[in-house]
Order: sequence, then C-alpha cells, then structure tokens
Amino acid sequence: MALHKDDPRSLGGYRIVDRLGAGGMGVVYRGRSRSGREVAVKVVHAQYAEDTVFRARFRQEIEAVRKVSGAFTAPVVDADPEAERPWMATQYVPGPTLSAHIRRHGPLRGPQLRRLALGLVEALREIHRAGVVHRDLKPGNVLMAADGPRVIDFGISRAAENQTLTETGKVIGTPPFMSPEQFADSRSVGPASDVFSLGALLVFAATGRGPFDADSPYLTAWRVLREEPEVEAVAEPLRAVLTGCLAKDPVDRPGLGALAQQFARALPEPAEDDAHTVTLRLPPAPTAGEEPGPAVAERRPGRRSRLRRWPVLAGVAGVLALALTGYLVFDPFSEGGKSQAANSTADESVRWDPLPKGWRPWRTSLFGTAARGTAKPLDSGDRTGSGSVSCMGAAGALYCGGNGTLPVRIDGATGRLAWRAGSVPSRTAPADYDSFVLGVHKDVVIVGESVPNSARDDTVVTAVALDAATGARRWSHGMRPGSVDSAVVGDLLMAPDGNRVTARDLPGGAVRWTATLPVGDGYSCRFHSFEGLPPYVGCVNGGASTRNVFYAVDPADGSVRKLAVPDGEVDPLGAVGGELVFGTISPRDGQGGGERSYAEVLLIDPDTGAVRRKTLPGGPRGRAALVGGVLCFADSRGQMTAHSVRTGARLWQTSTTLQQPGTPVADGRGRAVFAASASGRVAAVDVRTGALLWESSARAEQVEAFGLSLARVFPDEGSLIVLTPDGTVFTVDPAHPDRLSPTE
Repeated sequence: MALHKDDPRSLGGYRIVDRLGAGGMGVVYRGRSRSGREVAVKVVHAQYAEDTVFRARFRQEIEAVRKVSGAFTAPVVDADPEAERPWMATQYVPGPTLSAHIRRHGPLRGPQLRRLALGLVEALREIHRAGVVHRDLKPGNVLMAADGPRVIDFGISRAAENQTLTETGKVIGTPPFMSPEQFADSRSVGPASDVFSLGALLVFAATGRGPFDADSPYLTAWRVLREEPEVEAVAEPLRAVLTGCLAKDPVDRPGLGALAQQFARALPEPAEDDAHTVTLRLPPAPTAGEEPGPAVAERRPGRRSRLRRWPVLAGVAGVLALALTGYLVFDPFSEGGKSQAANSTADESVRWDPLPKGWRPWRTSLFGTAARGTAKPLDSGDRTGSGSVSCMGAAGALYCGGNGTLPVRIDGATGRLAWRAGSVPSRTAPADYDSFVLGVHKDVVIVGESVPNSARDDTVVTAVALDAATGARRWSHGMRPGSVDSAVVGDLLMAPDGNRVTARDLPGGAVRWTATLPVGDGYSCRFHSFEGLPPYVGCVNGGASTRNVFYAVDPADGSVRKLAVPDGEVDPLGAVGGELVFGTISPRDGQGGGERSYAEVLLIDPDTGAVRRKTLPGGPRGRAALVGGVLCFADSRGQMTAHSVRTGARLWQTSTTLQQPGTPVADGRGRAVFAASASGRVAAVDVRTGALLWESSARAEQVEAFGLSLARVFPDEGSLIVLTPDGTVFTVDPAHPDRLSPTE
C-alpha cells in the first residue's frame, strides 16, 4: 500500500518504506533498519496520543508482547510508548492473515489445518506462560507465514493478574470469536477464554464459517451466550475436540496440554512425501480491505435457525449492549491492506475498493454525441412521458437502449460515449423503434430491437449481437414474442417462440436446444439468475388469485424441474446459502402511493422444495433488494430499512433526504448499500450498522422523467455509475462523493 504524503519517512531510526494498514486508532507501516532488517511499526494516531487511558493500553500491549516469546508470535524489536506519538516495532512477518487466506483459497484441510491448530496451541502456551491473556484471537490476528502461523496484536490483551484497565461497559473483542465470559464479565477472563476463541477460529479455518455467525453482532453475542455452536460441517474426531473448546463454562474447556494431544490425534501427521507441500506454500498477501468483517454473516443452509428466541431477556440484552458498545468504541489498529496490519474490522464496510484504471469524475447524457457509429441520437420528439430506458452495467461500461433510443455504450472510467449502434429501418418513425439491453457476455452485447411490421398490426422483434468494443453488428435472429420474456442467462440467450424457448450459445448465437415450457394459458414467464444455482423461469397467472409456478432449467439440454412456490404476489430477490429468497407482497392497502409493502420473506430449498416463512415486522415498503446478505428496502420517503433474511427481524432503519429513490444496490463486497433519487442525489448506508455514510449533491440536469421513473445505481469496480430519469449519467467516487466533473 503506497505511503500517503503526510506519512512519516522515518520513525525511531527506521526508514518507512510501505504502509501496511490503518484503522481508527493508528497506522501500521513496514520499516527498514540501517542494516536492512524489516519490521512492522505501529504508530498511534495523534488524537489518541493525548488520551492517557489509550496511552496506558498501548504501553500495556508493548509489555505484553515483550513478555511473550516463541516461534509462533512476532516479538517486539523496539518501542517508545512515551514518544509524542507512541510507536512499537515488531518483527515483520510476510504472509496474509488467516481470514484473507480462507477468502482466497477456501477452508484448510489435513496438514495445513494440523499445522495451524498445533502452532496456535504452542503460541497460546507461550502467551499464557508469560502470564498474559490475548483476548482477541481471531482470523485477522493470525498471520500465515511460510514456517507456521504467527499470533499478532496484543492491543487488548492483559496480564492475568492485572484488571486495572478492564472497566464495566468497556468490554472489548470481536463478537464471533469472543468467549461468553468476555460478554458477561470481562474482569473474570482468564486463559480458558483464549481456548474458546481458538475453538471458534479453528471452526472458521475448517469450514469458512464461524460457529456463531449471525446477521448482526448483537445476534452473534446472543448465540455465543445462549446457543450451541454450529460445528456439523467439521468432521469427527476434530468436531468433538472443538466442541469441547466451545463449552460455555470455562472449567469445562480443555487445557492447552491436553488440547495439543487431542489435536495431534484428531489431525494425523501427513505422510513424509506430502510434508514439503505444506511448508513451501506461501499464499499471497491480501489486497486492501480483504479482511472479512464478522458482523454480517449468513449461516450454512439446511440447519433450522434457533434465533426465534430473540428478543432476549432484559438482563442479557443489557450485557449485550455493554459488550457491543465496547466492540464498536474501541478499535485499535483496524486491519487495512497487507498481512502485517492488525486488529478490528469495525470499519471494514467503509473501506472502498480501488477506482477503475484511468478513472476521472465525469457527467454526460444518453443523448450526447457518440465517438463511433451513429453520432447523434434519434429525433424522437418529446423525450418525457411514455418512453423507457433499459441499461446494464458490465466490464467497465454502461450499455443502454430504450424507446426511440439506439443502443449506446458509455465508458465507466471516462464517461465517453464510445458508440451508438445501428439505425432505424426505413419507413419506421423513431418513436416506433424500441431497443432493450438483454445482457453482456464476453465481448458481445445482446440487444432486443422491436419495430412494427409493414401492416402495422404486429411487432417484429429481433435479437442482435453487438461487438462490445465497437458497436458493430455480429449477428441477428428473429424472436416470436409469447408467454416468455427474452433474457440472457449465463452463456445463453433465451429467445421466446410462443410458449417455447430457443437457447442460443453466446457469443456465437448457435442453437443449443429448444424446449416447451409446461405451463397453461394465461401465464407470463420470466427468467431469473440466482448466484450459484441453475437458471429459473418463473411463471405467474395473475387472475382472480395469483398463481405461481417456477422451473429450474438445465442449461445443457433445456430439461426442467418444477419448484413449488406459494401462490400470491411474490418477488424473487436472490439466493442466500443455497436457498431461494422471495418477498411476499401485501395486498394494496390504499396507502403509500401504491408502493409495495412486504409481509414475509420466504426461503425455499431448491432440492426439497421446503418453504420457511419469516414475518417482516412493520411491513417494510418500497423497492427491495438482497444486498450484502440482508434484505434492504428503500421507500418513497427516502427511508431505508434492513431485515435479516434468516429471521425476518429488523436490523436497522435509516432516513435519507432522497425522494422516490430507486432500487438499493450493494457495492462489490456487500459492505455498503446505495440508492439514488431522480434529482441525482446518491446516499450510501453501511449494510452492517445502518449508519448513513454520506449523501451527495443533486447532479441531474433536470428533475423529470424520461419514462424511467426511478434513478438507478450501477457499481463499476470501485466507482458508481448513476443514471437519472432525464437521461443524465454520471460517476461517483464512494470515498470522495463530492468530487465533480470540471463542467459541474
């Protein structure tokens, strides 16, 4: 990570060569001594250097690390807790954090898991032998070095006999890996607390999920205190060992000596021929912001949720409030980018991804002059009123079409109108021409074009493949509108032919198969893509009582498998943990301007058809989307509300100044949710906490409707592309939403 202009160039005799990470309380740098020795230098932010309690905590951390020695920790090389800005230098350990390794490579297996487990046991034995309790053992505080794991960050550790800095209401740690006693009475925390954290960490290492993962830190804390861990995905005999580590009562947990023997038996030593593959594998260091946040996590599918006992008893709720307040308030050296950065992930959701290469602030219009193809837009008369626009963001660009609008590409980094494709057939008025973007696959954009036939008593619809770079026409095939809407699903164009569907391979357009959908008259069908699942086609008969039928479609041959979806008005929202997620829509009650009100969330197992219903308290209104693993709603008043997918419980509700915002959209990592209004004002909200991160100024040329009643937001790598109803298109840097183009 590059140094900032105000970063120090040297500290304590160490030349600063790189920035490893930053958090709410300080910065971690990579430093180099005159002899060439590399160290990690942790420096306190200036505003906290004047805080006597924080300075005492930092001094305590230095003392704790100095007490600890061993092959599986990073020793202190130098420190000055009395400096104007206190700092500490520890051995630099190249390698990613455990959490970054799991994110990149998946859960650990066999020799790697054995090495981690036994290495961490040895590290804790050295830590406890020095009279120190770590209190924040988590994946972000374990480095995967080439010669074994390293435990880092003793920022909230304490000597076993020292309780002077442990205050009521200041419980600190990371909820998914905290022990019950850390929530209940942090002054009673002893070495057994680290054993509990070790058990939780190893479940995560073996499965990619924590044993107490839930939709919020409060629910996670409740599960740690009251519920049994979810360890079914861990194979025996390791499961039994980890279950023992996760016992609620500290006295029931094994000691480290016994635990080392149990791990050695449960995780057999690898064959000699295989051992070298473990020692030589050094995963790459993570990129900036790669550390996963623990607060918003979905549990594995197939296990019935036990969170229905929420809300908790008043006494437990008080404990959670105190504990989680401490978690949110005290955030020393939150992990930033590279492997040596440390500690909390409380601010993870606001660490924005890098902007696209060559990005600059820009604002343009769908009706500007294009660099290639048809330069000027069609003269279709009044652009307000009945027109419509369809757009799709993909591969660093926005592709749009619409009523009286030729297909156009806008580059995401520069705002340049790269091309405007095609022309209107002779004797066709511009207002009679429609184009609609169906999808983008590799280097082609698939667009549907619709014009009246020569007798003007029917419509001719054609699927056209355009070169994504130039807008040149590659091929076209006619489509016969029927009961099924056309769509691009994966590498297939689903082209309707009455109640039949012809699937064409992309990008070439050859026919893969043709199939007839087994639906009766009166049904209208649409294709849906759900992450990690085959394509589905949903068919609705909106008669006196709405009837639904869904089919999973095999993309190889077009064979279908029926999925029972409850009747009534439902909204397919996505998939979580292998289950389909639907929102049930309440009958219109004459309020809210006809805006949708949602009553329940349905979770449907695609294999068994089992349906789980969860009530949505308060009947959230507006546009709904599944973002960052939670259900988010944006209503016409600008109020944004989030509900748990698993329980239906309301997680947060936040007011913005947006009027009639469009459908909420998450950033690429599901940490922030965005919505925009017709005026071009954009709001960003933290998915995990509901905190309003920022609101931008209004940037539309004029507030009116070009047939598109709502604004839309399209994530483009680390930036946003926003389309407003008047056809204005602009970009936003989420880290600096006030950056405007030179013409604004």
